[in-house]
Amino acid sequence: MPTTTARERRLWFGVLVALAAIWATLPLAGVLTELLREFRPMVDGAFALAFFTLLGSMAALALTRRRGLRELWALLGIGLIFGMTFLRVSIPERTHLFEYGLVAVLINEALLERREVGRSALRPAILAIALTAVLGLFDELVQSVLPDRVFDPIDIGFNAIAGLMTVGASVVLRWARGLDRRRTR
Repeated sequence: MPTTTARERRLWFGVLVALAAIWATLPLAGVLTELLREFRPMVDGAFALAFFTLLGSMAALALTRRRGLRELWALLGIGLIFGMTFLRVSIPERTHLFEYGLVAVLINEALLERREVGRSALRPAILAIALTAVLGLFDELVQSVLPDRVFDPIDIGFNAIAGLMTVGASVVLRWARGLDRRRTR
């Protein structure tokens, strides 16, 4: 599948870099998980700081880019949903949400770029979520042959949920932005 634009090439390269980073840590994941558990109070504090920094950044971005009211509400809602999700899941599952959330958004943006220039990319959001789930399945299959790692179907679910959450957030933001644009015309 040849790429259509320089931006699409960069996005697909980003997908490859993210996957390489995820898969390169597979042999170390057990050690890293234990370290994260050992330093849980610091990890939770760092997460809370990152979450509030993200919310503040979203608010600042919204204010500087003259976003519409619907888009601001969508940003706030998405931020709160993501925050509550990350607070409720344990540390290893959080990493799946971050890692495969990034992969899903990059895939979705690459497919949207492809569609923007007239190339076939039907239902980019659904395809991005499906590809993310397949890549998460591949991740688990690789783990099944590594020493000290196991195949975990729950992790496949978290990878798919990460794709659904991040791509869903992107779709909601685009929808809200479109409503605000139509309202100002």
